[in-house]
Amino acid sequence: MFRLNQGHSQRSLFESAEWMDPRVRSKLEKSWAPIFYEHVFCEIDEAPFAVLYGTTGNPNFPVNILLSLEYIKHMKDCNDVELMDSFWFDYQVNYALGVRTLGEMNLAERTLYYFRERVYRHCVENPGADDLLFGQFVALLKGFADKAGISFDEQRTDTTMFMSNIKKAGRLSLAYDVLVKAVKAIPEATRSEALACVLEPRFKTDMLYLTKSSEVEGKLTTMLRLCSESAAILELLPGMAEPDELRIVRRFLQDQSVIGENGKISAKPKNDIESGSLQSAYDEDATYRNKGKTAQSGYSLEISETCGKDNPFQLITDYAVKPNIVSDIEIIKERIPTIKENTGCKDMYVDGGFHSEDVHEIAGENGIEIHLTDMTGIKPTANLPIIEFEIDGDTDIITRCPGGQTPTKAGVSYSQTSVRFPPRGLRKLPVARTVPEQGAS
Repeated sequence: MFRLNQGHSQRSLFESAEWMDPRVRSKLEKSWAPIFYEHVFCEIDEAPFAVLYGTTGNPNFPVNILLSLEYIKHMKDCNDVELMDSFWFDYQVNYALGVRTLGEMNLAERTLYYFRERVYRHCVENPGADDLLFGQFVALLKGFADKAGISFDEQRTDTTMFMSNIKKAGRLSLAYDVLVKAVKAIPEATRSEALACVLEPRFKTDMLYLTKSSEVEGKLTTMLRLCSESAAILELLPGMAEPDELRIVRRFLQDQSVIGENGKISAKPKNDIESGSLQSAYDEDATYRNKGKTAQSGYSLEISETCGKDNPFQLITDYAVKPNIVSDIEIIKERIPTIKENTGCKDMYVDGGFHSEDVHEIAGENGIEIHLTDMTGIKPTANLPIIEFEIDGDTDIITRCPGGQTPTKAGVSYSQTSVRFPPRGLRKLPVARTVPEQGAS
């Protein structure tokens, strides 16, 4: 049952601060805790989170405390164990959360995990609904900007790639994780002898730690065949809807294996594996992408922030997380209306990777002027700005360089334009540091 947490506004005679030495209490009042309590904790709107709870049963643990703990975790860069210790024993943290008597409230670790799970499932099951966490972010952002006099008129936007909290491993390690997850879902009495061995410590040691380079392909094939056996057993389990483990092992087999003419399963050649293939047995949304010369498995993070020269400091105004196979152009096209609605941005500064007629058109419809910088994702001196090239307005294909040279190869991939010029032609360009055969995008 959902209940708002309003008890923190009532003073108590037994507050821990009342028993402190005045000098200690003065230090507490000048610390970050009262600021956090007033401008973050008290500004959290718990009402939207009512959808996470039922209408009967015991009242929920206060949402404003749980959400504030997540903020403090990242503010202090601590893990969950340290976070729980802070809640139980750190009065400064308690003060920031509206708890005035140390030890007054108990919080179980599973309560924190259940809250995260509820928020995550709500986002997955209600893709068209408001993002609960992003809604709080926008509300707090506006409060901070109002207090500090921050202007939203000028903003800059960029993307970066990051890894989720998963083990960055090769195909062999990924196969092992998927296989173990599938075998654990099979009742012990139903497992074959070969599958039962998968859960023994020796199997992991043999497959991962004692494997030579020449043995990788053979052991990968072995685990793919065990994955196929696991999938066949999971499909036949009675009285069950399709379990997550079956869906994951099916996807893995589709991504990583082929069936030969003899009917036997084997590993796909590495180059035949698509960029959207499964990257983790525990994080199905992570994808693979080459950006520049760097290979990444994970996500693209879009961040916008204020950049007005008169602002006393700058604030992050927008964020979005996408699979990293989504181009910068597609991300910003989606985010521009939201940024305008939430902040009223007028001028947006982006690098050449965001250049697109569609981006300019959507920005114009929302009253935002796009300013392209010379930055293209690597050292600015190594590339010419994209705006210096002649570009076909209908196809976005580069047709001529600033020196008048025609490219030997040009095209558009994932909404980004790439082009190559002959080395001799590039030497005639006015920019001497341009790298021959370097793709411009």
